[in-house]
Amino acid sequence: MDTWSVIGWGGSALVVLSLVQTRILRLRVLNLIGCVILVAFNAVVGVWPMVGMNAVLAIINVVHLWRLLRHRHDEAAYQVLQVNEGDAYLGFVLERHQKDISRFNPGFTVGSSPYAFLVQHGDRTVGVVLAHDAGAGRAQIDLDYVVPKYRDFTPGEFVYRRSDVFTEHGFRQVIAPPRMRDSTTYLKNLGFRRDGDDLVLNL
Repeated sequence: MDTWSVIGWGGSALVVLSLVQTRILRLRVLNLIGCVILVAFNAVVGVWPMVGMNAVLAIINVVHLWRLLRHRHDEAAYQVLQVNEGDAYLGFVLERHQKDISRFNPGFTVGSSPYAFLVQHGDRTVGVVLAHDAGAGRAQIDLDYVVPKYRDFTPGEFVYRRSDVFTEHGFRQVIAPPRMRDSTTYLKNLGFRRDGDDLVLNL
């Protein structure tokens, strides 16, 4: 097998791999790279219909990536809705994603979280934040969960930074859940800083 055949197979493998991704951003990036490789491969071997098809797919991916990244921190693209802790829809979301929640939040159990928020992207629920009053103007986050497709977009920032849902209840700080303390990059990007044994965010 010559070098260009290896490149062609590699591009095809990337396109196939992209289609099994749960994260939409990763899907688009891998698919774009695969399409670009296949454009080059098919141009070398002279299969022009495939060059045209993969070029169009690459352009489509670029457009979608531009739209995704443009709205990544757009307040108008996300809304935060406070719901009752016993809300039926909240219970449905938590039950539907129970396995994934347990995977990334080991030890989490649904308990007393009077402050419950849904992060919406259009009519889709993309995240859930649950919290309770820890005293002294602090809210303890019990759960900060994002559905797989939107995990590259940190929609939690719209709860902590881009809305007044905590300050309206008199909170001045939020404390990261203990089970998320290994997610340092995510928490650092949101502005959490260490305060003794806790990671806290000043509101």
